[in-house]
Formats: sequence, C-alpha cells, structure tokens
Amino acid sequence: MRARRPIPPALTRRGVLGVGGALGIGGLLTACGGGGDGAKPSAGGTGWSFKDDRGTTAKAARTPRRIVAYIGAAAALHDFGVACTGVFGPTKLKNGEPDVQAGGVDVDKVTILGNAWGEFSIERYAKLRPELLVSTMNESPRLWYVPDDSAKKITSLAPGVGILTGKSSLTKVIGRFAELAESLGADLRAEKVTAAKKRFEAASETLRTSAKAARARGGLKVMAVSAQADMLYVGDPADFTDLRHYGGLGVEFVTPKKTAEGGFFQELGWENADTYEADLILVDKRTGNLQPAELKKSKPTWAKLPAVRAGQVISWSNEAQFSHAGYAPHIEQLAAAVDKSKKAAA
Repeated sequence: MRARRPIPPALTRRGVLGVGGALGIGGLLTACGGGGDGAKPSAGGTGWSFKDDRGTTAKAARTPRRIVAYIGAAAALHDFGVACTGVFGPTKLKNGEPDVQAGGVDVDKVTILGNAWGEFSIERYAKLRPELLVSTMNESPRLWYVPDDSAKKITSLAPGVGILTGKSSLTKVIGRFAELAESLGADLRAEKVTAAKKRFEAASETLRTSAKAARARGGLKVMAVSAQADMLYVGDPADFTDLRHYGGLGVEFVTPKKTAEGGFFQELGWENADTYEADLILVDKRTGNLQPAELKKSKPTWAKLPAVRAGQVISWSNEAQFSHAGYAPHIEQLAAAVDKSKKAAA
C-alpha cells in the first residue's frame, strides 16, 4: 500500500511513503456501541446505502450501528456526531495517552484492532460483528491501514466505505465525511456541528487576510516537511488536501521539484536540507516523526536553516480529523504564524 507520508522508522519507508478542536460526546453522538440490537431500521424502511469515493455503494438492510473505522475516519465521524465501536491505526501512545490522530475519540472506550502499520486483528474484528468498515484513501481503491494481504478477508465481513483524502479539496473531504455521518444518523444542524463549521469558515477568512498581508510585506515562503532520522521529506502542496486549501487562500508554498513515486513528498538527505528557501516551516507532528526541538539538537543542517534560526517553525497536522472542528484550530494557528513571520530566507 502506498502512503502519502513517512511513518515510524520501524516500518519500510518505500512501501508506505505517501489529520485539536474535537467536540465532546455529550448528547451529540449517535450510539454505535457493540451491544444492543445493532443496526437500526432506516427511515422509510428502504434500507441504508452510501456511495463512496471508489464508486462503490455500501448497502445494508438497516442503518449500520456497529462501525469500525481507521482512527482518523473515526475522529472525523466523532466530530459530526457518530461514534465507532472499533478502530485501527495509530490510536494510543506507548504511555497509554491518545495519539494525536485520535482527535476527540475516547481511546479507552473503543476496541483497538491494531495500533500500527500492518496490525489489524481479524479475529477481534469479527467478534465485534461489524456492520460497516470506514477508512480513508490516499489512492483509490486502497483503504488506508487495511493490510493488503488480508484486505479481501477483512472487507468480506462487512460493507466498506472509502473516503479519498489525498490530492483532493479539504472542504470536499470534510463534506464527504459530513454526508456519511448524516447517512448514519448524525444531525448536521446540531449546535456544536454548525458552530464548528462557522469557526472553520472564519479561520479560513482570517488566513486569507493574513496571506494577503504577507504578500504586501514582500511575500512569505512556507515549506511543509516530515522529518526522520535519515531523511527530510518536503511536501508537495498540490498533493495534500490541507495545503491545497491554504494555498487557495493565498499562502505561498515551496513546491518540490521532484517527488517520490506516487507524489506527496520529495526525499532529501540531511546534507541537502537547505535545497529550498523558506521563511516559515511546518513540521509534521504525527507520531514517528522528529519534532522541532529534537531536530534543532540533532541535525546541524536543520539548525542552520533561516526559518529555524528566526524561530519561525510550527507544527503541521496534515492528517487531522477531516471535520470543521478538526481543522479550524490548525488554520487559526497557521494564520497567526503567517502574521508573525518575516522574510527569513536569504
């Protein structure tokens, strides 16, 4: 399975290169627990169906209630009001705390089928009596974090939905998760959902204003990267849904000259960390990637970059949950950084 970004070093890089603000559960979440009667009758008794981004229509006689999802998808559904029974993908850290990709999901109240790449317990999955499997996709039709070697067996146990999150529009992806959540019983008119959308829209307009002001000051080049011990990965803004959104609002990004197979990143040895000039750097904050403080201590070429010397480095949540609640805080953070940053590159 080809990924859209680097992941923990223990995994094979070539094979897998390639989403704050979560709402509380309260009365908003549609119950999707493992007990009870499971699926509920659909309105009108016509059954449930949803056409996903593979062009495949998932169908069920009743609206699915026992939902299992990739953790990023589960976090997005949570924000729209749908809870999941089980999850897979980076959910808990070694200390038991929630992984950054868990969003508002209570990681102690879901069944975790696998916490790392290649991990997916089919036995535990079957015991959940799943009624729907949901995952994101970097490229259709591969479901993210569903192992290739067992995908056929996994997908035979329940209808599946894949939402394309790579090389797409951020608002489109969020809209697709909203559509899926609504089909599963979520109320998109709920106050917390509509408030999150307003915050997202306001944040986007703030970023547009900040980007315009930056251009008036002479321009500001922004570079998005993932960092690992042996390599620096420079993100292509055309391939990431969030960077596409920010670019559409006027943020000027560094565009790598040549990306790896499948796109998303150009790989640079640390000796070539200064290949591109940048005034503000976004650093991938997902588990398994080196963070700014560690980079500054361990990578001399990183420490010498103009943006780093100027203190113009912030975290990048390129796979935050695809919801208005998930991305609004990150857009606000970027707008504030753009406002504060100055021309740093020579």
